[in-house]
Amino acid sequence: MFWLARLAERRITAARLKGGLQGLAGEGKPLPDRPGDAFVSAGDAVGFRIMAEAGVLPEEITLKKPAQAQREKLATLTDAAERKAAMAELARLEMRQAMAEEARRAFLKG
Repeated sequence: MFWLARLAERRITAARLKGGLQGLAGEGKPLPDRPGDAFVSAGDAVGFRIMAEAGVLPEEITLKKPAQAQREKLATLTDAAERKAAMAELARLEMRQAMAEEARRAFLKG
């Protein structure tokens, strides 16, 4: 694998010298904060990023925002009945998210 790292370094250096690494989208900006990516494999993260750039995301990813919003709403509620309903909705969202993730993994296994 050492030869592969050396080849990659040579190609990166050549591209930099030719100016091929300048003017790229996001140049000079900090990387986006994606704390959830710590729990996603590198291959999945790349796939998700490509899909996001194409404007398409799997259901498990699109359900993250509503689930987080529901968690935040739940944290503000004090009425027992409202909390119970909010917890049920959060459980439903998390279950859909888990099912979508499992379906993707089963599909990729073949």
